[in-house]
Order: sequence, then structure tokens, then C-alpha cells
Amino acid sequence: MKKLLALITILSISSFAFAQDKLVKDIDFDGKNDTVYIDQKALQIICRLSSQNFKKLRSKEIEMSSDNTYVKATRNGFELRNNWMRAGYACQFRYEKVEKRIRLIGITEYAFGNAANDGSGEASANLLTGDYIGNWHYFDHLANKEKGELVKIPTIKTKMKFKKIYFEEFSEESYFDYQTQLDGVVEQHKTAEKKKRGKNKQHDK
Repeated sequence: MKKLLALITILSISSFAFAQDKLVKDIDFDGKNDTVYIDQKALQIICRLSSQNFKKLRSKEIEMSSDNTYVKATRNGFELRNNWMRAGYACQFRYEKVEKRIRLIGITEYAFGNAANDGSGEASANLLTGDYIGNWHYFDHLANKEKGELVKIPTIKTKMKFKKIYFEEFSEESYFDYQTQLDGVVEQHKTAEKKKRGKNKQHDK
């Protein structure tokens, strides 16, 4: 667990080190560079595509934008990253050639949880396929002779239905709506693991 948290911390620091105030990259696959950046006054992501005469495409407001909120290049597009003290997320975007629009295609998140790492873990969702993979933990206060123990919930793999979200429709609520949608799934698996461990404890007595 300590290795996982250390790795996440290193990756977060590395990502921040290579982040740019203005990302210059061919987003729309026409061989010409486009630009993506965060307008700190309007609190919006701005994207200027060569195929659209570099007009400003704007997301909705990113209200919690801060120094730890930035855009970063990905293999097929770009992502918005938002890192807080003990948690963070990234939203991946890709230009859809047929629709000629930028679409939200994936979300990843991580959390360190509280001081006991209760609620720590990481997850990813592919909004194109509906695939969700989550690795989460909870702290069992009664385990280990009531000294407590961090318990890993078996890897969650499930299919979800995600609505299409295009760049101009994207805001922080897009992420929080997704998070709310997944809370119930994670809680179900957490409850199932607690029941399983409870039965095993009774069997061992």
C-alpha cells in the first residue's frame, strides 16, 4: 500500500513538472498545431483548433481551478488534471473526426483517504466502452485484535452507462456526476467484502 501511494505521489509530481501553461499539439489530426489552455479569469478550458480557424472553443466553468489544475498532453488528445491535498482526478479528451467535436472519453481518479488511508485507492472509467475498474480500500477498526487493518476491496470491474459529454458541455460537475454514479457501486463491493470477512471470522472461532 505504501508503495502504491508513493508511486501515485511521484507520478503526480512528475505530471505537474511536465505540465504546460499552454499545450501546443495537433488535436484535430490535420497536421497543424492547435492550442489548449486554462483561462484563469474565466475559469474555463480554451481550445483553439486549426480546422476551425482557431476560434475559441470554451468549456463551462471549472470553479475549483487552482495552481494544481492544468492541461497535459495524452497520446490521442489532452487531459485536464486537478490535484488536491489527498485526492485528484484527470479527464481525458479526444477529437472525434466524424463529429468534428472534442469529446470527454475517460476519467481517472485517486485518493489517499484519511490518516488511516480509509477510502484510499484509484479508478478509471472508459466513457467510450463503459468499462470501470476500481481498486479501493477501507479501514477495518475491529480487525487485528481491534488494532485495525487496511483492507483491499477485490478489484471492481463493471460496465456502466455514461452519457456523451462534449468539450463545450464539460464542467467540474461532469466529474462529480460520474463520482456520484460510482459511489453506490463501490459501496456495494465494500459491503460485500465486509460480510465475507465477517463470515470468515465466525468460521475461525
